[in-house]
Amino acid sequence: LLSVLCLGDCQLHTSCGIQKCTTDFVSFTSHLNAALEDFDLEFCKALRAYSVCTYRNSKVCRGNLVYHSAVLGIGDLMTQRNCTKDGPTSSTSPEMTPDPCNYSGHTEVREHQGGEKTPPPAYLFCGLFGDPHLRTFKDHFQTCKVEGAWPLIDNNYLSVQVTNVPVVPGSSATATNKITIIFKSYQDCTDQKVYQAVTDDLPAAFVDGTTSGGDGNTRSLHIVEKVSGKYIEMHARYIGTTVYIRQLGHYLTLAIRMPQELVMAYEESQDLQLCVNGCPSGERIDQSGHLPLPVVGKRLPWGAAAHPRSGYTLETATTKCHEKMLVKDIYFYSCVFDLLTTGDANFTAAAHSALQDVEALHPSKEHWHIFPRSGGSGVGKDSRFFVSLGLVCLILVSYL
Repeated sequence: LLSVLCLGDCQLHTSCGIQKCTTDFVSFTSHLNAALEDFDLEFCKALRAYSVCTYRNSKVCRGNLVYHSAVLGIGDLMTQRNCTKDGPTSSTSPEMTPDPCNYSGHTEVREHQGGEKTPPPAYLFCGLFGDPHLRTFKDHFQTCKVEGAWPLIDNNYLSVQVTNVPVVPGSSATATNKITIIFKSYQDCTDQKVYQAVTDDLPAAFVDGTTSGGDGNTRSLHIVEKVSGKYIEMHARYIGTTVYIRQLGHYLTLAIRMPQELVMAYEESQDLQLCVNGCPSGERIDQSGHLPLPVVGKRLPWGAAAHPRSGYTLETATTKCHEKMLVKDIYFYSCVFDLLTTGDANFTAAAHSALQDVEALHPSKEHWHIFPRSGGSGVGKDSRFFVSLGLVCLILVSYL
């Protein structure tokens, strides 16, 4: 609303500076993202600066309806965001000093210094959950084995390694029981910080016992405990990165949001990154990012598909997953697959939480849901049952 208040009428009041006030406010807030923890802090600073600007123009804009609409709008937004009237404001000086420990403010500084508007930084999302399912930075969805220790991310700013262990005896299914994250030292923002979580030990501190990096006043890197022993968040403000880690049942899940330019800042020797390039082909269970259909004419192990060792049937697993996930996207089908493979109902919560993390961190709402392909050559009417239930049966056989 406020970003379009002053497009025409203000030109009739050349002495009224409301248009400049509005333009500055839009500039201060255009790069902000509601998913980031410091959103309210920065938005309130911008609102207070907007309010100060309107107050300075109160006399010359007295008869300007757009001005009065802006004042009312500012008041409403400050109430909605619980902003205090007193407090820091966004700088209105064109000679802005960049804050090296605030990645989200870099674009704004470059605009003021270069005189040209630059697009806000692009962010990417990666997630790992279940036994295990990977969503890469390129929004490719894969189901992999990857037993043992594997690097999810390894760039100039951040390293993330996961360790996966077998879930069911005699099966190649694995799940994550250990996560190690290294935040590499960066200017004066933070020293190197190492975080490690293992099953039944999800600490709200780094391995050195601290909960933040660098100057505690800047909060350039800190850990927030959301649910004791079950859910923590890490906010690395200096690199614009947010990490969620959860324990559900006996296993861990991870979701991360990071700027694209930092994701791609790595050397050739660091190319083995699951979040960047996906799982090696020899570790893949899925086929080209989707769960495959049964092949017509090939004898299927009906007993294994209909009565898996997990105790769930295709029907009961589908019903269980549908209780938490109404949209039958790849997260839903991954839930069904995990239940059929392991019999562990905690994997239902893992799939549901993984989708919630996507909705909280993924920058593009239109890409939140990924749907598996439901067709293919050589699929006859005998395969309709498998199509309607998420294409999970044949892939289950690969695990069992």
